[in-house]
Amino acid sequence: MMTTRKKFVSGLLAACVTAGMAVPAWAQKVEVQFWHAMGGVLGERVDELVKKFNDSQAKYTVVAVNKGNYDEVINGTIAAYRAKKAPHMVQIYERGFMTMLLSDAIVPVQDLLTEKKHAIDWSDFIKPVAGYYTYKGKLMSMPFNSSTPILWYNKEHFAKAGFKDGPAPTWPELEKQLYAIKAKGIADCGSSLAGDYFWSLVENYSVVNDQPFGTRSKGFDGLDTEFVYNKTLVVQQVTRLKKWVDDGVMQIAGQGLNPEQLYTSGKCSTFFASTAAHGSVERNAKIAWSATYLPAEPGVTARNSTIGGATIWVLKGHKAEEYDAVAAFLSFLASPELQVWWHKATGYVPLTNKAYQLAKQEGYYAANPTREIAVLQLSRGTPTANSQGFRFGNFTQTTFALRQELEAVFANKKPPQQALDDAVRRGNDILRQFEKLHAGKY
Repeated sequence: MMTTRKKFVSGLLAACVTAGMAVPAWAQKVEVQFWHAMGGVLGERVDELVKKFNDSQAKYTVVAVNKGNYDEVINGTIAAYRAKKAPHMVQIYERGFMTMLLSDAIVPVQDLLTEKKHAIDWSDFIKPVAGYYTYKGKLMSMPFNSSTPILWYNKEHFAKAGFKDGPAPTWPELEKQLYAIKAKGIADCGSSLAGDYFWSLVENYSVVNDQPFGTRSKGFDGLDTEFVYNKTLVVQQVTRLKKWVDDGVMQIAGQGLNPEQLYTSGKCSTFFASTAAHGSVERNAKIAWSATYLPAEPGVTARNSTIGGATIWVLKGHKAEEYDAVAAFLSFLASPELQVWWHKATGYVPLTNKAYQLAKQEGYYAANPTREIAVLQLSRGTPTANSQGFRFGNFTQTTFALRQELEAVFANKKPPQQALDDAVRRGNDILRQFEKLHAGKY
């Protein structure tokens, strides 16, 4: 009787497969874990994304788990891997690239999807996105939520001040506009200083103006890279920002309104921030808002900006059938249709040219022109050694040192040059520690 029953079940499964039917509901799905750092509305979008995948097929189940902020996710992942309890996939921010790359804990996504025979056009990824996460010609992690800073502005403020075309494309001309807006009493301040200003106003300033931020192509060519931004136009930029703060043209948020609210409430006329702010600006702005490209210095051919955000890394130590599930999910994520949905739902940029063209063909940018700015800005020109992105070890720590020194400038504790010299010295000490720890691995 038992033998007969086994034959019946085996025959039923074979018939299902032969007929192209879905696996029966009582057959156990392969389950994989995806740890991420997205809370609030973005967390809801992640859940929706995962549900789309789970509903699209009957073999695999992805379980999305929010593990806190970016720092908490990477620290938790390291601890879990050491305890042999790591997830299959994890969302890690761009500043953690070198830590993950040299961890000996990852499976390169391009290798995995090639092995599992998923047809991905790797050359179709937008260059600054792919370039940031490519090592030795292969994409190491799957781009997920990529953004870039843009210049948000209040159309009514600029029009009242006589600048109907909006913000000027160069820093000196923009400065004149912001001072005029404040002098005429149109706004309390010209610009709100975002919490991640080091990314938009220092790092991306350097990139757009094709300035060297570090030696050895900013770490792409070796772990022996050194910071040099204290000897570039960054000094002029920090001096300018300090002047704006001193003159009340740029406001640092304190108690009450946060930086974005200073802009969306109409108190400040501009806001340098991520294109991913689209959702919250659209929901909360009480102004006639718009956005444009980051400005450049006069006489400079403006380059592409660089990205922020995160990618999905695949971790070692799991079963072959679980990697089948991971590969299927990542392939689903890279599809143009899914990318367009994610782009519209979150404000993050579409990651491939096909996805961008699909959104354009649908008329999305004709109806939402500011959503296209990030893609066009990222795709501007051919990336150079100065504009291709950053590849510094312990980048979170070096950024923290830079931010501390910049805050000392705004607090009148140090002049710009001294602060940048100190930031470079501290940053280079951190780079040497990373180089020593990972000698011979890169």
